[in-house]
Amino acid sequence: MPTQGSVFISVTDHDKAGVAEVARRFVDMGFKLVATAGTADIIEAAGLSVERVYKVKEGRPNVVDLIKGDRIQLIINTPHGADPFFDEKAIRRAAVTARITTITTLSAARAAAEGIAALQRGEVRVQALQHLHAERVAAKRR
Repeated sequence: MPTQGSVFISVTDHDKAGVAEVARRFVDMGFKLVATAGTADIIEAAGLSVERVYKVKEGRPNVVDLIKGDRIQLIINTPHGADPFFDEKAIRRAAVTARITTITTLSAARAAAEGIAALQRGEVRVQALQHLHAERVAAKRR
């Protein structure tokens, strides 16, 4: 499968348990992975290859450098609390400037992976939200 680009992943400790599964979905679709040290450790332990970058405040090369160099196509960043605020702010600023989608929860990252996979398979279909809701209501009444 051809390489689709690179996904940067950096998650809070709370999300580390589920990050390998999400990372694997993107690898299976042909994406390369880029991650900060703690997240990279989890991804590598799952047998996946990942490029390591520093957190913004740790030095260079960091994800902002890669964003500015057009090397990142999607960002999955689930920071939490005051400590990662500096990095989060720098990453979001660079992402907005470069028009790169930033996902802030693992559940949204899973949904994005499913959507990208459907696009790759040519299985995208559009339905009105009202139609989906009506189907669920009808199913509950049965």
